[in-house]
Amino acid sequence: MILSNKKTNLPQIEEYRNISISETEALVKNGCFCEDWSKVNVKEGFAAERVRNVSFSGNIYLGIFKRKITFAGGIERYSGIYNATIHNCVIDDDVYINQIKNYIANYHIGKNVLIESIDTLTVDGASCFGNGVRTPVLNETGGREIPIYNELSAHTAYLIAFYRHKPMLINKLTGMIDDYTDGIRSNMGTIAEGAHLLNCRTLLNVYIGPYAKIEGIYRLNNGSVNSSEKAPSYIGSGVIAENFITASGCTISESSVVNHCFIGQGTILGKQYSAENSVFFANCQGFHGEACSVFAGPYTVSHHKSTLLIAAYFSFLNAGSGSNQSNHMYKLGPIHQGIVERGSKTASDSYILWPAKIGAFSLVMGRHYRNMDTSDLPFSYLIENSNESFLAPGVNLRSIGTIRDAQKWPKRDRRKDDNMLDCIVFNLLSPYSIRKIIRGVEVLENLKKISGQASDYYMYNSVKMTNRALEKGLSLYKSAITKFLGSGLVKKLEIADYSNEEEMRKTIAPNSEYEGCGGRNATDKYPGKDEGTGEWIDMAGLLVPKEKVMKMIEGIENNRITSLCEINKIFHQWKDNYLKWSWNWIVSRLKTEEGIDVENVSAKRLIKFVEKWKNAVVTLDNMIYEDAKKEFTLKSQTGFGIDGKDETRISDFENVRGEFTSHPAVTEIIEHIEKKSRSADIVIAKLNRCLPEQSRLNNEI
Repeated sequence: MILSNKKTNLPQIEEYRNISISETEALVKNGCFCEDWSKVNVKEGFAAERVRNVSFSGNIYLGIFKRKITFAGGIERYSGIYNATIHNCVIDDDVYINQIKNYIANYHIGKNVLIESIDTLTVDGASCFGNGVRTPVLNETGGREIPIYNELSAHTAYLIAFYRHKPMLINKLTGMIDDYTDGIRSNMGTIAEGAHLLNCRTLLNVYIGPYAKIEGIYRLNNGSVNSSEKAPSYIGSGVIAENFITASGCTISESSVVNHCFIGQGTILGKQYSAENSVFFANCQGFHGEACSVFAGPYTVSHHKSTLLIAAYFSFLNAGSGSNQSNHMYKLGPIHQGIVERGSKTASDSYILWPAKIGAFSLVMGRHYRNMDTSDLPFSYLIENSNESFLAPGVNLRSIGTIRDAQKWPKRDRRKDDNMLDCIVFNLLSPYSIRKIIRGVEVLENLKKISGQASDYYMYNSVKMTNRALEKGLSLYKSAITKFLGSGLVKKLEIADYSNEEEMRKTIAPNSEYEGCGGRNATDKYPGKDEGTGEWIDMAGLLVPKEKVMKMIEGIENNRITSLCEINKIFHQWKDNYLKWSWNWIVSRLKTEEGIDVENVSAKRLIKFVEKWKNAVVTLDNMIYEDAKKEFTLKSQTGFGIDGKDETRISDFENVRGEFTSHPAVTEIIEHIEKKSRSADIVIAKLNRCLPEQSRLNNEI
């Protein structure tokens, strides 16, 4: 193993010796050249016959070349260095280098690296390899710059971008990143073990991580390609990337252009995608289109040409073809920004004028020219009608597409690295989304109260709502609240053992133990029972009580938290405690929304609520079932059975799409109804056994 100096990457000399006269003569005979052979050092076992037509200069350290490499098509070659100019490099064991058009300079090249047919690979002066680059997200004119670095998480980036009202926090975080950046500054670059560089042009001041594959790129400048054996990264043909960092397991290919960007774990950019001044976190996808000054939280997806994402924050987004936004209604520069909360979709050719804020899990259709805020009305349709923006609140709660999205996200997690940078909570219904729904109920009821029951339309934050849409939204929101609160309660009551009401109450008591998070209070009956009962926020994929975020911010500002590693550890603790804090939130809302106090609730009261929950779940699932059925109507079969009549059309459709009742999404809905109904029956039976004997008999009658 080579022990490297942090600043120079030069090895300790103990493993090396000066090249011998006989080895020098053999290299010269093989067409090699060096003005000062005394600067060439080799390991014992060095094979001069594996080095041919190579010009050396500067300090050179060469390993042992014994490995036989098999290329595509079955061609075999030995490791070694052939047809190259090498300056000031450390080349470890079993490296293969061939056909270097210009030169390789100032690099430590790890074991089993393969480099063939490249123009230039060099470090020119001290470099941080993309670390510390300021990326101006949201506001193109600056003000929310994120300094990118190798270990950047979506959550740290969220704090830096959105908590500018906390200048001390920003100074502390950027100071930590600057210290990290200074710690890796070096005059020597690294191509780590197992990496492949094939048919490339220029690589300047670039770090290449273990087992990364760089193939056919046009230019990489001032960046880091982080990678690992479990999660190798791939940078493909025609790519131009400058001032960038890519995390492990990412793919950039097919002439994509990246400038001032962080590309997160499992993210794929391809098919000429253009990204500038943007950050992309776990499992994003970008094809054909363009991103400019975008904060792309996990699972932000854009697949189509003419799709522009600009000056906005997204997460779990699906952007339709031709959808775009505008921040150009300005006189002092492009200062406007947009927020599209998690899980939203934009339909084809949709348009939003910034500034605007779109509620979670919303669908945007048409063109919207007013600056709206629908964040308190999640799961909505935002639709254009006669150049006006109409909102249908809550209707996405009954959409099969919404359920399908929530199910597919965890299944499509492409991250394979042991070190997950982003801590993602996938839950569709959560304290975060239900809190917004509760607020939505308040908003809609206030609109009715202010405008009167007879109103045909309601105006709210630059959008219109019909009376029918408002009433439907209220009904859906209330069902969703019951569904979420009941699901948590029923799960606890179903799996626990209890035989009387006292044991039952202990089963549903608030949680009090939190890994690494404290919060105990010896004076409470349930220590820490208030943990998580307040407001929740979505920190770019991580759902967490706001009080926890503020406590961490205070710790950073007061120097109790002083390292990026410690901050990342806290994020992981928050994710681990999600279910415990979520239950505490449910307990508090059972009291405020349903009048259920878990400290003294009766089994009879819980039975009544479980029956209400079962009805809400079945009602919502039936709505989703009916929505799925629309995909199998005669209208949906248009274009099938191209050369036949009705029978052919139906047969063709069933062979392509399957039969409705056997479709996986449909069977899941049916199974979900059966499962939840069964859970309700089990819980009701268990609660009945907790009732006093006379009450139990009456209930059974």
